[in-house]
Amino acid sequence: MKTIKPAERTKKVSYAIRDIVVAAKKIEAEGRKILYLNIGDPPVYDFETPHKLRSVVSKKILASEYDSDENVSTYCDSMGIQEARAAIARDAEIRKGIDSVEPEDVIISSGASEAITLAIAGLINPGDNIMTPSPGYPLYSGQIPVYHGELNPYYLNEENGWQIDFNELEKRVNDRTKAIVVINPNNPTGANYNKKSLENILEFARQNELIIFADEIYDKLLFDDNEHISIASLSEDVPVITFGGLSKNYIMPGWRVGWAIFHDPLNVMSEYRKAVNKLLRARLCAPHPQQHMIAPALEGSDEHLNTVLKKVEKRRDITYEMLNDIPGISCVKPGGAFYAFPRIQLPKNVSDKEFVLELLEETGVLVVFGSGFGEKPGTNHFRVVFLPDEATLKNAYQLLCEFTKEFYKKHHFNPHNVFIKE
Repeated sequence: MKTIKPAERTKKVSYAIRDIVVAAKKIEAEGRKILYLNIGDPPVYDFETPHKLRSVVSKKILASEYDSDENVSTYCDSMGIQEARAAIARDAEIRKGIDSVEPEDVIISSGASEAITLAIAGLINPGDNIMTPSPGYPLYSGQIPVYHGELNPYYLNEENGWQIDFNELEKRVNDRTKAIVVINPNNPTGANYNKKSLENILEFARQNELIIFADEIYDKLLFDDNEHISIASLSEDVPVITFGGLSKNYIMPGWRVGWAIFHDPLNVMSEYRKAVNKLLRARLCAPHPQQHMIAPALEGSDEHLNTVLKKVEKRRDITYEMLNDIPGISCVKPGGAFYAFPRIQLPKNVSDKEFVLELLEETGVLVVFGSGFGEKPGTNHFRVVFLPDEATLKNAYQLLCEFTKEFYKKHHFNPHNVFIKE
């Protein structure tokens, strides 16, 4: 039998966050310790899923054994259970300020990533493109080519705290552009966008007749008393799909509970929404038991966030201070989420991926190379997850500092930090 070849589309799929782990596992198999600063998975570190939410599912599963009306082992509605969609709609109106959201405007998915993938699949034809932030979460750049779309990255402005550069948007949009992605707070930079920036994005989308894909999965994880503004709450005419979920705000990424909220004031997404619903039906439904956590989570006290934010903000401060103390490295202060995206000065013949792999080999410190998220040509970065405990972070940054000094000596390279850190 001849060798079976994969589809050509798979050649364009990459996911740096997990791809880098392959190299780490080889080193770990040799008995060496790895300091994982690569993946935004809070329960891997010292964060726990709220007990009250875990118990909701346990009780539902137990009730299923005795009451057929409570059977969560069945398929459910393709769009999600009514109780959960109603809770998401209420939260969208009351907390996020989005007008006139009904349960029928909400779909529940296996993590926000499934909702994002379905939104892409239902929108683009071969040759169409979606504008994505660079740097930005690599799910978008990985999935758009799968559906024969073209990547159309727009660069964020590091010198302005990773805010959106609107001159960039005007240069990038074209007649095959269908949507623009806005990740707020941003992964990997931690940037949180202000009202003026969001209003400018709305005006840009309005002028170019684009849908806005608003990725707001970190909307409760903000520092320094920052306010999160949902872009759909500002829109009176531009169609916006807001992606959210329980994974980050409620410390449960492995439970795969996500959703999308369709905000369509002028009813221009009617046919598109029907197409997305076809895709929902074809995949049957999102996991049923976990959906029963949505209403208790969104309508609860969020008391767990007090501890979470206190710990994460302290670790953000350690990250920001220690990274900026390393010659050759400069880091914008993150305003939300739990990532930093420091810039590193490198010799012209060394890529950020090569630097990260050598750092891993020499020290066991695992970060993700910046080119996996996108970056301006001529710049080099890496992403740090600052979820580990304070001692682990300090150890990792000290190892990074020592390694970087030796790296520069080896390459006879003298770095000069000349860009803004905040």
